[in-house]
Amino acid sequence: MAAADPSSPLPAGPPGDDRAADPDVELLRRHVAGNPDAFGKLFRRHADQLWSVAHGLLRDGDDAAGAVQEAMLSARRAAASFRGESEVGTWLHRIVTNAALERLRRQAAHPTVPPPTRAGCPRNPIDPRDTITERDICLDVDDVLGRLPLALRTAVVLVDVQRLPLADVARLLDVPAGTVKSRCSRGRAHLALLLGHLPPGNPGAPPTVSEEGHHDAAAPTQRPPDARSRSAGRSPHHAAPWRPDLPEEVISNGD
Repeated sequence: MAAADPSSPLPAGPPGDDRAADPDVELLRRHVAGNPDAFGKLFRRHADQLWSVAHGLLRDGDDAAGAVQEAMLSARRAAASFRGESEVGTWLHRIVTNAALERLRRQAAHPTVPPPTRAGCPRNPIDPRDTITERDICLDVDDVLGRLPLALRTAVVLVDVQRLPLADVARLLDVPAGTVKSRCSRGRAHLALLLGHLPPGNPGAPPTVSEEGHHDAAAPTQRPPDARSRSAGRSPHHAAPWRPDLPEEVISNGD
């Protein structure tokens, strides 16, 4: 288990990796049996990744916190229905992903505010007189992810940022693995174009796609030079600060 991030307000777990002694599925079994602490331990074990998935899709800290809270309430209540057809972590990722996507669908149906931008970064094109550092900060992967069509953004966040196996992501999204792979390719090409790695009109630049990511079969296969390394190399706390702990009713058995 990686060392705890000192910037995270999440309580530190015991030293060393305790998953061999306390597997996820055992914690879930204990929770179903009525143990008041088991789900909280399970949640904290996966909290950083679950937060990062929600924030990667929603691009807003408050929305991400709300999605994780909704997802963990759902997971806590549905734990008895877990059939063991996937890893517990994959099951939790699917619930968080679905909660985030549902929020995005509601936002699209009832838009109220413009999409969030990183504090200090202008919405308008960057002034050529800006320094390279300022340009890099304002046009990094965190920002341009929000410009991808939803289907492509979801695939890139889960595969390239979270490093989930392709087969797991296919199960999460209920689509063939080949569809996930081509959405990732198309998403990477969009990122490369937005980050300036591919000039407009380049044969590798992506064509226009719909919000659902149609025409996936024509996706380019070339990976842009550093889109993955710049996004996946960070901890979730660099993408966004962790929100305070979820309410007690989310992680305990008390109703």
